Amino acid sequence: MNCKIEKSKISGHITCPANKSYSHRAIFLASLAGNDSKVDNVLFSADTIATIEACRNFGAEIEEIDSAIIVKKPIKSDEIVPEIDAKNSGTTIRIASGIASTFTKEITLIGDSSLQKRPMKPLLDALESMGAKCSSTNGMPPIKITGRILGGDVSIPGNFSSQFISALLICAPLTEKGINLTIEGNLVSKPYLDATIATMRNYGVTVQTLIPYKKYSITPQIYKPSSFTVPMDFSSLALLLSASVLNGENVIIHGKIGNLPQGDEVFIDILEQMGVKVSIIKDQITIQSPEKLNGGRFDLSNSPDLLPPLAILALKTRSSIEIVNVKHARLKETDRISILARELIKIGIKVQEKDDGLILESPTELRGALLNSENDHRLFMAFCISGMYVGNCIVTDGESVAVSYPDFINEMNRLGAKIIVQ
Repeated sequence: MNCKIEKSKISGHITCPANKSYSHRAIFLASLAGNDSKVDNVLFSADTIATIEACRNFGAEIEEIDSAIIVKKPIKSDEIVPEIDAKNSGTTIRIASGIASTFTKEITLIGDSSLQKRPMKPLLDALESMGAKCSSTNGMPPIKITGRILGGDVSIPGNFSSQFISALLICAPLTEKGINLTIEGNLVSKPYLDATIATMRNYGVTVQTLIPYKKYSITPQIYKPSSFTVPMDFSSLALLLSASVLNGENVIIHGKIGNLPQGDEVFIDILEQMGVKVSIIKDQITIQSPEKLNGGRFDLSNSPDLLPPLAILALKTRSSIEIVNVKHARLKETDRISILARELIKIGIKVQEKDDGLILESPTELRGALLNSENDHRLFMAFCISGMYVGNCIVTDGESVAVSYPDFINEMNRLGAKIIVQ
């Protein structure tokens, strides 16, 4: 569906959604632990529902109660597993691939057309080095995996996706030998690895850090029943903050921040560097934004999901925004670098596309336009926020928000946005 966006202002109270990354990890780990393991404040979105269904296909018995799940029966590696459909979720298919390698029967993992373009080869190579048999379509889904991996020493490049490393960590304690993991080169999205380790610790598994972001050792262990509360999602918060900076009038954002690691928390520091005053008092976040923002150079190597909400702030900067070290954003649901460059030019932003990022300058003239989000949830939301600032825009593929923020359109309109579903 397409959405027509008129120039509009937003005000009032809004609650930030729960964290998608922690929801994925906690659902998988609770499903491995079982015995009434509970995950509270789950984000129920298309991606996390794909993870719940994957765990059910692995043999877990999961109850959904309000905003929580309870795992009555855990994943067992002797189950016969039907096909795992990860839909559009990269996190689902990558962690599920690691778990599949601990089974002895062949397991097929598939996804939608977008997921079929996302790389899997580094992970499959690592699993094969430990004894799995893997087949794929040019290193991408659909894939077939037959275990059981034994564990041992394994290495994997870190420059593609931290999800590969998370998958290996999660399956490591289930192996006969455990895993001694070496990450080659520079690891991208480091905080997501910290999130995986923190969630594993909650379920009773210890990851020994030998050299941070380089070498880890995980002995054979058992995931223990536990409860976990998912914090709010700083990736979604970044979009809400950008909406408030560009279009807000006394917007109050609610959400439990918690103390679990989230790389996208750096967006608050970025906003303050740009001249925005951010106030956080008792799980309420408000901002005061100047008429014109400062520009600057921003390294998003550890927080690639901040690319869309940061790029659109070029609509009201007094100097250029340079975004660097985010080449891995080209391997997300879409090539977010090229699409942002292609689409933001249409509304007047001056954009220079680099191999690993963007340079953006504020428009001299705003222009309404048709903005193609390429069915990417974060681009759709960023383009809607831009359209609220520019006016007279149409943004494609509104159904994509089901991936991470199903109520985005309704919530924005409740605050005063003029987003008309066509």
